[in-house]
Amino acid sequence: MDVTDRSIQNMKTPLLLLPGMMCDARLFQPQFTAFSARRPVMTAPLTNANTIPDLASNILSHAPGRFALAGLSMGGIVAMEIARQAPDRIERIALLDTNPLDEPPERAAAREPQIADVRAGGLRRVMRDEMKPNYLADGPNQGAILDLCMAMAEALGPEVFESQSRALQVRPDQSDTLRGLNMPALVLCGAEDTLCPLDRHTLMRDLLPDATLEVIEGAGHLPTLEQPDATNVALARWLSR
Repeated sequence: MDVTDRSIQNMKTPLLLLPGMMCDARLFQPQFTAFSARRPVMTAPLTNANTIPDLASNILSHAPGRFALAGLSMGGIVAMEIARQAPDRIERIALLDTNPLDEPPERAAAREPQIADVRAGGLRRVMRDEMKPNYLADGPNQGAILDLCMAMAEALGPEVFESQSRALQVRPDQSDTLRGLNMPALVLCGAEDTLCPLDRHTLMRDLLPDATLEVIEGAGHLPTLEQPDATNVALARWLSR
């Protein structure tokens, strides 16, 4: 065995990170910084399909053969579908600030005026006034994180907003999927997350056969940016299990 062979053999399992709605890899910049020296770290955009199963299938077609998987919010929803489609390819799973249940009819209906507004040129207003104010806990970095969220949303654009909204409207319930995932699992949420509250995370913890629940104080829906150090400690514990 030469040096290259030993390096491949000793390389840690790749970590695949899936961002939330209207977010890109910048959502995980602190995690790239923390973990990329020790293992391959990558992300995949949620931009090339109108359903959660199709998004998951597309990601699997480009993902490593086996990987650790972490998803936040919509990324967690897609991660659960990836686990449903290909559980044998996932070494471990982390579900951050997400929801295993299908979309309630009233929430699905509420997306329609948002989609219409965005089609008419109102992406910035919808993100600024209706969505992002509910994302974050109060803190000194709130303004900078909101600015980053707006920059990510504008880079993705209105077509992605609509396709992601459509995918979320018809997403499947993944309770049975979670019951069948016998792998190290992390369920993590910000203590002040109002979009995906704590009860959704205790549900996921209880459904998963081998799960740890971590609640990040001083964070809302985006703990990877709001409290990166505490989030990275929790992720490091999960990766070392």
